[in-house]
Amino acid sequence: MRIPRVYVDAELKENTRFALPDTTFQHLCKVLRLKTGHPIRLFNGQGGQYHATLVEVEKRQAKADITEFEPLHNESPLKVTIGQTLSRGERMDYAIQKSVEAGVYAIQPLFSERCEVKLNDSRIEKRLNHWQQIAISAAEQSGRGIVPKVYPPIALDTWVAECSDLLKFTLHHHSAKPLKNFNCPTNNHISLLIGPEGGLTEDEVKSSINHNFNPIALGPRVLRTETAPVIALGVLNLLWGDL
Repeated sequence: MRIPRVYVDAELKENTRFALPDTTFQHLCKVLRLKTGHPIRLFNGQGGQYHATLVEVEKRQAKADITEFEPLHNESPLKVTIGQTLSRGERMDYAIQKSVEAGVYAIQPLFSERCEVKLNDSRIEKRLNHWQQIAISAAEQSGRGIVPKVYPPIALDTWVAECSDLLKFTLHHHSAKPLKNFNCPTNNHISLLIGPEGGLTEDEVKSSINHNFNPIALGPRVLRTETAPVIALGVLNLLWGDL
C-alpha cells in the first residue's frame, strides 16, 4: 500500500487528532480519493515526520489521528546555500526542485547584470510563494523532514557583500581550480554563486573574489544555469557530505 506523505504548515503532536487543512484534504481525499483508515505521513518542515491515519473523512473535511513521530536522518551534513541568479521560464523552478532533492540548505534568488528576469513587488511575492511551494513539494517527494528556505530575490552584489559563510564558491568555467583543493569548513556552511544563462560578468566575478568567493569549475564543459546547482551539490556531497 502506498502511503502518501504531505507537508502541513501546523504544529503536530503524537497521540492527537488533527484537522487537515483544506488543500491537504483536497489532495488526499479528492485527488487521491483516500478513505477513512488509510495511513498517511505528515511533516511540517521542522525535522522528522509523523505517522497518521485518516479518520472522519467527509465531503468537505477530514481529520487524521497522529500516532507517532519518526525521526529522519537523511539531511546532508553540509549546509549549502545556493545563490541562484534568476532565469526565465521553468529553469528557475527546475533549479529549486532539483536542488532540494540534492540536499540544499537554502536558496537565495539573485538579480544580476545579465539577468533577463524583471519582477515588480507584486510579482516578486507571487513568484516567491511559487518557489517555496516547489521546495515543499520536492521535500515531500524526496523524503526530507526539513523544507529549505527560499529567500526573497536581492541584487547579486548585495548578497556577495553580505555573505558570511566560511567557504564560498563562484561557479566560473574559466577557472581551473578543482574543488578537491579546498577543505570543508568546520561548521559545514558553504555558499555557492551561480550565474544566469549569459553567465556572470567579469566585474561580478571579480567582485565575488574580492569578497572571498573562490572561483571553481565543475569540469571542462559549460553547464546550464539550472543544471549547475544539481551537479555542484552532488560533487560537494561526494567530497564532504553523505554520498
